Amino acid sequence: MNSSGPIAYKRERFRQLHESGCFAIPNPWDIGSARYLQHLGFKALATTSAGFAFSRGLPDNAVRRDMMLAHIRELVEATDLPINADFENGFAHHPESVAENVRLCVETGVAGLSIEDSTGVMEAPLYPLEHAVARIMAARSAINASGVDAVLVARADCFLVGSPDLDEVIRRLTAYAEAGADCLYAPGLGRREEVSAVVQAVAPKPVNVLLSSSMGLQLADLAALGVRRVSVGGALARAAWGGFMRAARELAQQGGVDTLADAAPHGELQEFFQHDAQQRAARATETEKWRALRARRSSRV
Repeated sequence: MNSSGPIAYKRERFRQLHESGCFAIPNPWDIGSARYLQHLGFKALATTSAGFAFSRGLPDNAVRRDMMLAHIRELVEATDLPINADFENGFAHHPESVAENVRLCVETGVAGLSIEDSTGVMEAPLYPLEHAVARIMAARSAINASGVDAVLVARADCFLVGSPDLDEVIRRLTAYAEAGADCLYAPGLGRREEVSAVVQAVAPKPVNVLLSSSMGLQLADLAALGVRRVSVGGALARAAWGGFMRAARELAQQGGVDTLADAAPHGELQEFFQHDAQQRAARATETEKWRALRARRSSRV
């Protein structure tokens, strides 16, 4: 299952990125944004459940599993970079169902995927720790059974659901690390001391930090704290929505279009996508040649 060829190479590169240093992993929400981020030189990308949901006219966490899987596969096939899937809570409550859904996610060709411990239920927003650990273990087992080297990211969503208890975050993340998670993630950390405490608690396993708004820290600061990767969640999608909403409101409320002066020039976008389309076509030709060569070699065995 995607155990050789370009997908395997992406996974190998992604695993290596987690071994040292610190890298930014921005979050595109469609093919165009993914292609532009690749053009800027990023080493890996991650999907955003919020950004994709908004693009489909839905609130975050309202996209169904099969629609999300199709979106993930689309991005995997659209870029040469490793893709980490924001796979929400695995689209299931029970470990057995999480395992099956993780298997389907791995089949899209992702280099990694994240599983969060939020339930989506207001009265009980986090899974009890024992159950949450069982879910991570099930995800780990599903990846292992697939025979591919996909990175498993475990999320502790305490800060996001209104329970900013750092001790509880650390308790959960250390348990998830022991359960087989490769990378640990607690969105919502906002202070240097919080980030440092999490990094030290789960070391030597890598930590992802969400940098979705100004928190007084930049990539270099987080790297100095030992953070291995930095994502932005739905922030880039929201930035795009911000420009759209300001311009649309000005037109609707004032009949003006002054805000459009900040729009990206058509010529710049046209030139980028024309050149990019040519590169993609050339890349597709190379891929077909590789597949044909592999098929010929297999036929000789």
